[in-house]
Amino acid sequence: MPGSKRFLHPETLRRIARLELRAKQVVEGFLSGMHASPYTGNSVEFLQHRQYAPGDDPRHVDWKVWARQDRLYVKQFREDTNLRCLLVVDVSASMRYGFGPLNKYEYACTLAASLAYLLLRQQDAVGLLAIDESIRASVAVRSKRTQLEMITRALEVATPAQKTEIYQNLIAAVDHIPGRGLVVLISDLLIPREGLFRGLQSLRAKGHDVVVFHVLDDDELEFRLSGPTRFESLETEEVVPCDARALREGYLQELEKYLEEVRRGCARGGVDYALVRTGEPLDAALAAFLSYRMSAIRRG
Repeated sequence: MPGSKRFLHPETLRRIARLELRAKQVVEGFLSGMHASPYTGNSVEFLQHRQYAPGDDPRHVDWKVWARQDRLYVKQFREDTNLRCLLVVDVSASMRYGFGPLNKYEYACTLAASLAYLLLRQQDAVGLLAIDESIRASVAVRSKRTQLEMITRALEVATPAQKTEIYQNLIAAVDHIPGRGLVVLISDLLIPREGLFRGLQSLRAKGHDVVVFHVLDDDELEFRLSGPTRFESLETEEVVPCDARALREGYLQELEKYLEEVRRGCARGGVDYALVRTGEPLDAALAAFLSYRMSAIRRG
Protein backbone atom coordinates (compact mmCIF):
# COMPACT_ATOMS: atom_id res chain seq x y z
CA MET A 1 0.00 0.00 0.00
CA PRO A 2 1.73 3.19 -1.19
CA GLY A 3 2.68 6.16 0.95
CA SER A 4 0.40 7.60 3.56
CA LYS A 5 -2.51 5.39 2.44
CA ARG A 6 -1.00 2.62 4.56
CA PHE A 7 -1.59 4.67 7.70
CA LEU A 8 -5.28 5.11 6.89
CA HIS A 9 -6.12 1.43 6.44
CA PRO A 10 -8.35 -0.22 9.08
CA GLU A 11 -5.80 -3.00 9.62
CA THR A 12 -3.21 -0.42 10.69
CA LEU A 13 -5.67 1.64 12.74
CA ARG A 14 -6.86 -1.43 14.66
CA ARG A 15 -3.44 -1.64 16.31
CA ILE A 16 -3.78 1.88 17.76
CA ALA A 17 -5.83 1.32 20.88
CA ARG A 18 -6.46 4.93 21.93
CA LEU A 19 -9.10 6.58 19.76
CA GLU A 20 -7.54 10.04 20.13
CA LEU A 21 -4.19 8.81 18.77
CA ARG A 22 -5.95 6.88 16.02
CA ALA A 23 -7.77 10.04 14.90
CA LYS A 24 -4.55 12.05 14.77
CA GLN A 25 -2.89 9.24 12.77
CA VAL A 26 -5.73 9.32 10.24
CA VAL A 27 -5.76 13.09 9.75
CA GLU A 28 -2.01 13.62 9.67
CA GLY A 29 -1.62 10.68 7.28
CA PHE A 30 -4.38 12.03 5.07
CA LEU A 31 -3.02 15.57 4.96
CA SER A 32 0.53 14.40 4.33
CA GLY A 33 -0.73 12.65 1.21
CA MET A 34 -2.10 15.90 -0.21
CA HIS A 35 0.05 18.51 -1.95
CA ALA A 36 -1.76 21.21 0.02
CA SER A 37 -4.93 21.10 2.04
CA PRO A 38 -7.70 23.09 0.32
CA TYR A 39 -9.49 23.52 3.63
CA THR A 40 -8.95 26.36 6.04
CA GLY A 41 -11.11 27.13 9.02
CA ASN A 42 -10.56 30.88 9.11
CA SER A 43 -10.38 32.50 5.70
CA VAL A 44 -11.16 35.80 4.01
CA GLU A 45 -13.09 36.43 0.84
CA PHE A 46 -12.70 39.51 -1.40
CA LEU A 47 -15.85 41.62 -1.17
CA GLN A 48 -15.34 44.91 -3.09
CA HIS A 49 -13.11 47.92 -3.78
CA ARG A 50 -13.56 51.34 -2.23
CA GLN A 51 -11.59 54.55 -2.66
CA TYR A 52 -8.60 54.97 -0.38
CA ALA A 53 -9.04 57.22 2.66
CA PRO A 54 -6.34 58.54 5.04
CA GLY A 55 -5.70 55.99 7.76
CA ASP A 56 -6.42 52.93 5.58
CA ASP A 57 -3.88 50.12 5.79
CA PRO A 58 -1.56 50.55 2.76
CA ARG A 59 -1.22 46.76 2.57
CA HIS A 60 -4.79 46.65 1.26
CA VAL A 61 -4.17 49.08 -1.60
CA ASP A 62 -4.83 47.44 -4.97
CA TRP A 63 -1.83 48.65 -6.96
CA LYS A 64 -3.08 47.07 -10.18
CA VAL A 65 -6.18 49.28 -10.08
CA TRP A 66 -4.00 52.31 -9.31
CA ALA A 67 -1.83 51.55 -12.36
CA ARG A 68 -4.91 51.45 -14.60
CA GLN A 69 -6.88 54.37 -13.17
CA ASP A 70 -4.27 56.50 -11.38
CA ARG A 71 -6.44 56.41 -8.26
CA LEU A 72 -5.93 54.61 -4.99
CA TYR A 73 -8.44 51.93 -4.05
CA VAL A 74 -8.32 49.47 -1.18
CA LYS A 75 -9.65 45.93 -1.15
CA GLN A 76 -12.36 45.09 1.36
CA PHE A 77 -12.72 41.54 2.60
CA ARG A 78 -15.37 39.50 4.33
CA GLU A 79 -13.96 37.14 6.92
CA ASP A 80 -15.55 33.70 7.17
CA THR A 81 -16.77 32.82 10.63
CA ASN A 82 -15.50 29.58 12.10
CA LEU A 83 -17.63 26.54 11.50
CA ARG A 84 -19.79 25.05 14.25
CA CYS A 85 -20.19 21.29 13.74
CA LEU A 86 -22.16 18.67 15.65
CA LEU A 87 -21.19 15.02 15.09
CA VAL A 88 -24.14 12.65 15.60
CA VAL A 89 -22.86 9.07 15.92
CA ASP A 90 -25.14 6.02 15.92
CA VAL A 91 -24.07 3.69 18.76
CA SER A 92 -27.03 1.28 18.50
CA ALA A 93 -26.58 -2.49 18.68
CA SER A 94 -26.51 -3.01 14.89
CA MET A 95 -23.29 -0.98 14.76
CA ARG A 96 -21.46 -3.87 16.50
CA TYR A 97 -21.56 -5.87 13.28
CA GLY A 98 -18.36 -6.59 11.40
CA PHE A 99 -15.60 -9.19 11.16
CA GLY A 100 -12.86 -7.05 9.62
CA PRO A 101 -10.18 -5.06 11.43
CA LEU A 102 -12.82 -2.53 12.57
CA ASN A 103 -16.53 -3.18 13.02
CA LYS A 104 -19.07 -0.49 12.11
CA TYR A 105 -19.03 1.07 15.58
CA GLU A 106 -15.23 1.24 15.69
CA TYR A 107 -15.06 2.63 12.16
CA ALA A 108 -17.75 5.24 12.89
CA CYS A 109 -15.98 6.33 16.08
CA THR A 110 -12.66 6.58 14.25
CA LEU A 111 -14.25 8.66 11.49
CA ALA A 112 -16.01 10.93 14.01
CA ALA A 113 -12.84 11.47 16.03
CA SER A 114 -10.86 12.13 12.84
CA LEU A 115 -13.36 14.74 11.68
CA ALA A 116 -13.27 16.32 15.14
CA TYR A 117 -9.48 16.55 15.03
CA LEU A 118 -9.53 17.94 11.50
CA LEU A 119 -12.03 20.64 12.50
CA LEU A 120 -10.26 21.55 15.73
CA ARG A 121 -6.98 21.73 13.84
CA GLN A 122 -8.58 24.57 11.85
CA GLN A 123 -9.91 26.36 14.96
CA ASP A 124 -13.49 25.29 14.23
CA ALA A 125 -15.91 24.32 17.00
CA VAL A 126 -17.15 20.74 17.22
CA GLY A 127 -19.39 18.73 19.54
CA LEU A 128 -20.86 15.24 19.78
CA LEU A 129 -24.09 13.34 20.29
CA ALA A 130 -23.83 9.54 20.65
CA ILE A 131 -27.31 8.14 20.07
CA ASP A 132 -29.34 4.95 20.17
CA GLU A 133 -32.88 4.96 21.65
CA SER A 134 -31.88 8.17 23.40
CA ILE A 135 -28.84 10.42 23.69
CA ARG A 136 -26.19 8.23 25.30
CA ALA A 137 -23.46 10.87 25.52
CA SER A 138 -23.06 14.51 24.55
CA VAL A 139 -20.22 17.00 24.30
CA ALA A 140 -21.12 20.66 23.79
CA VAL A 141 -19.93 22.37 20.60
CA ARG A 142 -16.67 24.09 21.55
CA SER A 143 -13.20 24.72 20.14
CA LYS A 144 -11.25 24.45 23.37
CA ARG A 145 -7.98 22.58 23.73
CA THR A 146 -9.43 19.56 25.56
CA GLN A 147 -12.31 19.06 23.12
CA LEU A 148 -10.85 16.10 21.21
CA GLU A 149 -10.11 14.26 24.44
CA MET A 150 -13.69 14.82 25.64
CA ILE A 151 -15.16 13.59 22.36
CA THR A 152 -13.02 10.46 22.15
CA ARG A 153 -13.69 9.62 25.79
CA ALA A 154 -17.45 9.89 25.22
CA LEU A 155 -17.25 7.65 22.14
CA GLU A 156 -15.15 5.02 23.88
CA VAL A 157 -17.68 4.50 26.68
CA ALA A 158 -20.79 4.48 24.46
CA THR A 159 -20.86 0.70 23.90
CA PRO A 160 -23.57 -0.34 21.38
CA ALA A 161 -26.51 -2.05 23.07
CA GLN A 162 -29.94 -0.67 22.11
CA LYS A 163 -32.11 0.08 19.07
CA THR A 164 -32.04 3.42 17.27
CA GLU A 165 -34.63 6.19 17.61
CA ILE A 166 -33.45 8.48 14.86
CA TYR A 167 -36.24 11.04 14.51
CA GLN A 168 -36.40 12.22 18.12
CA ASN A 169 -32.62 12.30 18.38
CA LEU A 170 -32.26 14.43 15.25
CA ILE A 171 -34.93 16.80 16.56
CA ALA A 172 -32.98 17.01 19.84
CA ALA A 173 -29.78 17.78 17.92
CA VAL A 174 -31.19 21.22 17.08
CA ASP A 175 -30.80 22.22 20.74
CA HIS A 176 -27.15 21.12 20.83
CA ILE A 177 -25.74 23.40 18.14
CA PRO A 178 -25.80 27.19 18.63
CA GLY A 179 -26.99 29.17 15.62
CA ARG A 180 -26.64 27.72 12.16
CA GLY A 181 -23.99 25.11 11.62
CA LEU A 182 -23.15 21.71 10.21
CA VAL A 183 -24.59 18.41 11.45
CA VAL A 184 -22.73 15.23 10.47
CA LEU A 185 -24.67 11.98 10.95
CA ILE A 186 -22.58 8.78 11.02
CA SER A 187 -24.76 5.66 11.02
CA ASP A 188 -25.51 2.36 9.30
CA LEU A 189 -29.04 3.76 8.70
CA LEU A 190 -30.68 0.44 9.56
CA ILE A 191 -33.68 2.43 10.69
CA PRO A 192 -37.12 3.43 9.36
CA ARG A 193 -36.43 5.78 6.46
CA GLU A 194 -39.49 7.95 7.11
CA GLY A 195 -38.17 8.98 10.53
CA LEU A 196 -34.69 9.52 9.07
CA PHE A 197 -35.86 11.85 6.30
CA ARG A 198 -38.22 13.78 8.61
CA GLY A 199 -35.39 14.29 11.08
CA LEU A 200 -32.94 15.41 8.41
CA GLN A 201 -35.52 17.79 6.96
CA SER A 202 -36.09 19.32 10.41
CA LEU A 203 -32.38 20.10 10.63
CA ARG A 204 -32.40 21.65 7.16
CA ALA A 205 -35.48 23.73 8.04
CA LYS A 206 -33.53 25.22 10.95
CA GLY A 207 -30.84 26.37 8.53
CA HIS A 208 -28.25 23.67 9.26
CA ASP A 209 -26.16 22.01 6.58
CA VAL A 210 -26.23 18.22 6.90
CA VAL A 211 -23.80 15.50 5.83
CA VAL A 212 -24.61 11.79 6.18
CA PHE A 213 -21.87 9.15 6.28
CA HIS A 214 -23.55 5.80 5.67
CA VAL A 215 -21.30 3.16 7.27
CA LEU A 216 -21.74 -0.44 6.13
CA ASP A 217 -19.61 -3.55 6.46
CA ASP A 218 -18.28 -5.27 3.34
CA ASP A 219 -20.33 -8.38 4.17
CA GLU A 220 -23.52 -6.31 4.23
CA LEU A 221 -22.74 -4.89 0.81
CA GLU A 222 -21.53 -8.08 -0.87
CA PHE A 223 -23.32 -10.89 1.03
CA ARG A 224 -20.45 -13.33 0.76
CA LEU A 225 -22.14 -15.97 2.94
CA SER A 226 -23.14 -19.37 1.54
CA GLY A 227 -24.77 -22.57 2.75
CA PRO A 228 -26.88 -23.08 5.90
CA THR A 229 -26.59 -19.96 8.06
CA ARG A 230 -28.18 -18.64 11.25
CA PHE A 231 -28.93 -14.91 11.13
CA GLU A 232 -29.29 -13.19 14.49
CA SER A 233 -30.58 -9.66 14.90
CA LEU A 234 -28.19 -7.59 17.02
CA GLU A 235 -31.06 -5.37 18.17
CA THR A 236 -33.90 -7.88 18.77
CA GLU A 237 -31.82 -11.09 19.19
CA GLU A 238 -34.26 -12.89 16.86
CA VAL A 239 -32.63 -15.89 15.12
CA VAL A 240 -33.58 -16.96 11.58
CA PRO A 241 -31.98 -20.11 10.07
CA CYS A 242 -31.85 -20.25 6.25
CA ASP A 243 -29.78 -21.09 3.18
CA ALA A 244 -27.67 -17.99 2.55
CA ARG A 245 -26.97 -18.92 -1.07
CA ALA A 246 -30.68 -18.94 -1.88
CA LEU A 247 -31.08 -15.50 -0.33
CA ARG A 248 -28.15 -13.76 -2.01
CA GLU A 249 -29.73 -12.54 -5.26
CA GLY A 250 -32.87 -11.25 -3.58
CA TYR A 251 -30.85 -9.64 -0.80
CA LEU A 252 -28.60 -7.74 -3.20
CA GLN A 253 -31.61 -6.51 -5.19
CA GLU A 254 -33.31 -5.22 -2.03
CA LEU A 255 -30.04 -3.68 -0.86
CA GLU A 256 -29.70 -1.67 -4.08
CA LYS A 257 -33.30 -0.46 -3.75
CA TYR A 258 -32.64 0.56 -0.16
CA LEU A 259 -29.42 2.41 -1.01
CA GLU A 260 -31.10 4.22 -3.89
CA GLU A 261 -33.99 5.23 -1.61
CA VAL A 262 -31.52 6.68 0.90
CA ARG A 263 -29.52 8.49 -1.79
CA ARG A 264 -32.64 9.99 -3.36
CA GLY A 265 -34.13 10.96 0.00
CA CYS A 266 -30.97 12.79 1.01
CA ALA A 267 -30.72 14.53 -2.37
CA ARG A 268 -34.34 15.70 -2.18
CA GLY A 269 -33.70 17.17 1.25
CA GLY A 270 -30.49 18.98 0.25
CA VAL A 271 -28.40 16.61 2.38
CA ASP A 272 -24.90 15.53 1.31
CA TYR A 273 -24.55 11.73 1.36
CA ALA A 274 -21.54 9.40 1.24
CA LEU A 275 -21.48 5.61 1.51
CA VAL A 276 -18.38 4.34 3.32
CA ARG A 277 -17.23 0.74 3.73
CA THR A 278 -15.52 -0.50 6.88
CA GLY A 279 -12.89 -2.34 4.85
CA GLU A 280 -11.66 0.78 3.06
CA PRO A 281 -9.15 3.42 4.24
CA LEU A 282 -10.68 6.54 5.73
CA ASP A 283 -9.18 8.92 3.17
CA ALA A 284 -12.25 8.60 0.93
CA ALA A 285 -14.53 9.75 3.75
CA LEU A 286 -12.24 12.65 4.66
CA ALA A 287 -11.95 13.66 1.00
CA ALA A 288 -15.76 13.61 0.70
CA PHE A 289 -16.01 15.84 3.76
CA LEU A 290 -13.46 18.33 2.43
CA SER A 291 -15.22 18.36 -0.94
CA TYR A 292 -18.47 19.18 0.83
CA ARG A 293 -16.80 21.97 2.82
CA MET A 294 -15.33 23.58 -0.28
CA SER A 295 -18.70 23.40 -2.07
CA ALA A 296 -20.42 24.95 0.95
CA ILE A 297 -17.89 27.80 1.05
CA ARG A 298 -18.40 28.48 -2.67
CA ARG A 299 -22.20 28.47 -2.18
CA GLY A 300 -21.70 31.07 0.55
